[in-house]
Amino acid sequence: MQVILLERVAKLGQMGEVVNVKDGYARNFLLPQGKALRANEANIKSFEAKKAQLEAQNLETRKEAEAVGAKLDGQTFIVIRSASDAGALYGSVTPRDAAEAATQAGFTVNRTQIVLDKPIKDLGLHTVTVRLHPDVAVKIKLNVARSVEEAELQASGKSVAELAAEAEAQAEFEIAELFDEMGAAASEE
Repeated sequence: MQVILLERVAKLGQMGEVVNVKDGYARNFLLPQGKALRANEANIKSFEAKKAQLEAQNLETRKEAEAVGAKLDGQTFIVIRSASDAGALYGSVTPRDAAEAATQAGFTVNRTQIVLDKPIKDLGLHTVTVRLHPDVAVKIKLNVARSVEEAELQASGKSVAELAAEAEAQAEFEIAELFDEMGAAASEE
């Protein structure tokens, strides 16, 4: 099916281009979302009449997105989740979770704007892309931790595995000291 794009669509084309897409993609996504019109003579004439208005509107939304993106770029948001001792999450962090964390921090981000390259299934710092406009994308960091204190430690550069290893080594050292003290006390008697 041929459609006229009303805005830039990633991996498809720029505003005003007439492109061929699969019928289902056009019917189920592009047309209902208002991203395209069917390419017939009436719609082409209608688009040409509205083109200047659409371009001005697109430019305005892009400027707004760039302003929000400048504030949002590089921000770190804490997401608290339960996880195993090894650092594997019980479940995963979804785009909805990332959007909620950003919204709680005072930013207006929709879950559809969050782009996860792969699911987040472990504790730590993760970089996530936020696509505010087809032409504006920024990176944020999600600090996934079991508690706020753990998130602060992760932010300082320590991983959960290192913290667990340090705690285990400290416990073994204390046990060894205890046995040495008990051995010394027994030899004195």
